[in-house]
Amino acid sequence: MKKLTFILLFLASLSMNACSSNAGANDGTPGNTDGQVVKLTAESFRQLVWDYKKNPQEWVFKGDQPVIIDFYADWCRPCKMVGPIMEELSKEYKGKVRIYKVNTDEQRELAGLFQVNSIPAMLFVPKTGKPQMSVGAQQKPAYVDMIKNVLMVK
Repeated sequence: MKKLTFILLFLASLSMNACSSNAGANDGTPGNTDGQVVKLTAESFRQLVWDYKKNPQEWVFKGDQPVIIDFYADWCRPCKMVGPIMEELSKEYKGKVRIYKVNTDEQRELAGLFQVNSIPAMLFVPKTGKPQMSVGAQQKPAYVDMIKNVLMVK
């Protein structure tokens, strides 16, 4: 009986550790987020990207680096394929491009604001100029091309 109890406790502790692996993930709070994909809420979006309530008619980018915003949902298979690519790009372009993600099920206001009807959808936001939307899952080279041709142009 003691062995069974020990085994059950051991398995329970393993499953708790596995479930808590995202404990250090960034939850969208402002700060130094270079090299990480950051989950945005409507409030953090207004702080870090564009305050659409203060400037509803004019795009006024608030960031200091170009941005990619990944509109996704947890149930979306193509979104799950794109997620690791965004993680890689976030590390590769650390200090040059920030990558954010927006859960469309949780942040319906943001999804509606950008008329996101199909996911995954990526919003490429250069430091100057207007953002551009790309819809559908792409391979990593396509995202690298967008970074070079949309975000890194002077």
